[in-house]
Amino acid sequence: MASMAILTRKWRPLSKTINSKFITTYAFLSQEAQLAEQPPSPPRASTTSLPPNPATGSPLYNENWRSPIPNISSSTSPSLIPLGFSQQHPSSRIEALSQTLDGDAIINLFADWMTSQRWPDIKQLFEFWIRSLDNNGKPNKPDVSLYNHYLRANLMMGASAGELLDFVAQMEDYKIAPNTASFNLVLKSMYQAREYDAAVKLIDRMIQTGTESKTALPDDESYHLVVRLLLTRNQIDTALKYIDLTLKSGYNLSVEVFTECVSTCVNKGRLDTLVSIIERCKKMDQNKALCPPWNLCNYIIDVAMQSDNSELAYYALEFMAKWIARGENARPPVFLSVDEGLVVNALTTAGRNYNSKLLDATWAVLKRSLRQKKVPTPESYLAKIYAYSSLGNLQKAFSTLHEFELSYKDSQKEDEDEMFSPFTSLHPLVMSCSKNGFATLDTVYYQLENLSRADPPYKSVAALNCVILGCANIWDVDRAYQTFSAMESTFELTPDIHSYNALLTAFGKLHKRDEAVGVFEHLVSLGVKPNAKTYSLLIDAHLIKRDVNAAVSTVNDMVDVGFEPTKEVLKKIRRRCVREMDDESDAKVDLFVKEFKIRMGTEARRNLLFNLEFSTEYA
Repeated sequence: MASMAILTRKWRPLSKTINSKFITTYAFLSQEAQLAEQPPSPPRASTTSLPPNPATGSPLYNENWRSPIPNISSSTSPSLIPLGFSQQHPSSRIEALSQTLDGDAIINLFADWMTSQRWPDIKQLFEFWIRSLDNNGKPNKPDVSLYNHYLRANLMMGASAGELLDFVAQMEDYKIAPNTASFNLVLKSMYQAREYDAAVKLIDRMIQTGTESKTALPDDESYHLVVRLLLTRNQIDTALKYIDLTLKSGYNLSVEVFTECVSTCVNKGRLDTLVSIIERCKKMDQNKALCPPWNLCNYIIDVAMQSDNSELAYYALEFMAKWIARGENARPPVFLSVDEGLVVNALTTAGRNYNSKLLDATWAVLKRSLRQKKVPTPESYLAKIYAYSSLGNLQKAFSTLHEFELSYKDSQKEDEDEMFSPFTSLHPLVMSCSKNGFATLDTVYYQLENLSRADPPYKSVAALNCVILGCANIWDVDRAYQTFSAMESTFELTPDIHSYNALLTAFGKLHKRDEAVGVFEHLVSLGVKPNAKTYSLLIDAHLIKRDVNAAVSTVNDMVDVGFEPTKEVLKKIRRRCVREMDDESDAKVDLFVKEFKIRMGTEARRNLLFNLEFSTEYA
């Protein structure tokens, strides 16, 4: 009022010099302000203490609360909404705006500014607002949600984890308890700065304080930030501890965290640990759907098979089956397929580890990948037969053999002979048949005999060849000969070259060279074309009888027919020539070696044992 009176006095002489007339019938009343007289000071009485400051709860009001913040600029107007608001400096506008907003309004404004990422404005407005007064004339007091907006603005502006921790500590000055979201903002800053030690201490503090205040307990975001930070530093054991806490707390494990955990464990060779994590996730309904990317699944199963970890290989195939199903259900569909080479490796891994679960899963994924448009490759069938043979499940092994024969019954003769050879491709089935001696062989034979009378009948030369060679492996030439004879009489089948070779093996093992020669002459008379294995078995029969000349003569016949002797066959003959001191036959072997350019190598170690002199001198 005193300043207005001073202004009025300055303009009074100007008003008297102007003879003005007013359009009114009322007398003019002077509105001149008068200076207030100074009231007399009251007598000094006994002093008493003031009541508590109503501005408690805000540490910024230790000074005079009527002017809580000094003017930033001398041109700042003390008006609530000053004139020329849009032309003012941004800080001045934000300062003026802070004096007009309540708690709900400023939260809504922050939500709008967050979408446009006006982080500096959010920070500045909050700092002005907490220094302003509300409608009741009391200092503004933020709640935890509003304060978290301030923390987020500092985080997005690049504040360090230490600065954010200081801001969190200042929340106590406003009588605010930090909640989980407050600590998560600090953890994000630690994650960006890769401060894994500080992050572990902070989340341990959250777990400890959460026993008193549930609002500060870590949530899934807290655990995920710490786990991802630890995995980037290869702190796998510590990360597994917090993954376990995440699962025990009932939270979902995010796909990103799960993928990083899988990738880290595979790269560091922690395969058993990875298996335990996958098993824990599968026990929880909310984490059953977790699945690493397709390429990572292929890498997992590749590493698992190299390490013979059948459990991890099974889970990798399970993930791949999920991806195949998702692709088929997508619109437009995406058809994913498993490489058959990978399937063959998985089947052999199942056989080595005797894992029937992996075997069934591998074959199911293969059939799903082929989508009934083509049949599996011969290698896939043979790997499945090997796996069932290793498991001792002969019924399923012969069933797979039957399916294999039906799929490739129209193949070329040369390929068919190699695919169904009991000496090479079906050798695991032969070994499984002869594992328990004649009991298993008789069981298989009687089952094949019963199947030959079924409707439709199942008759297989390849299956009977496995039985014949199995009898030869247990040195039972009688059973081998009876099975060979039953092929025509009982099963009404024609023996092939593999049948004769199996019978040759049985006679050769028992030193029955003449019978073996008789079998060879019989098959030649029937017009059956011998193969390289036939000549090799006949040479072995001659060598067992120490008949080097007959063996060399058989090699000549073999070469005349068009077959090339192998290095192993020539080594056997040379070894027998040395022991029998047959230099003439040895010279013929040298001719074969030079003709076919075979590098025989030396047998120094064998000669050492052969020329070893035994004595009782040191006995």
